Amino acid sequence: MKLEHVAGKMKAEIVLYALSTCGWCKKTRALLNELGIDYSYVYVDLLEEAEKSEAVRAIEKWNPDCSFPTMVIDGKSCIIGFRPEEIKKLAE
Repeated sequence: MKLEHVAGKMKAEIVLYALSTCGWCKKTRALLNELGIDYSYVYVDLLEEAEKSEAVRAIEKWNPDCSFPTMVIDGKSCIIGFRPEEIKKLAE
């Protein structure tokens, strides 16, 4: 699955799983951009079926409900949903 990369300050390896039509996903991306944080993202709803299945399996490891946005940090922790305070801590 191909991730889109947004260059910024590298605070952690951040992967954002999002939907192109999700308002909370858009707010999460906007906040990451505003904070200037380096991250990669994928719009799961725009993937081909095989890639979509791969993305869902990756998300379910962190978020069994497979809700969006799901942000994985360093492969060690996860932020589910739009959580501005938790996201801002990533910029510190």
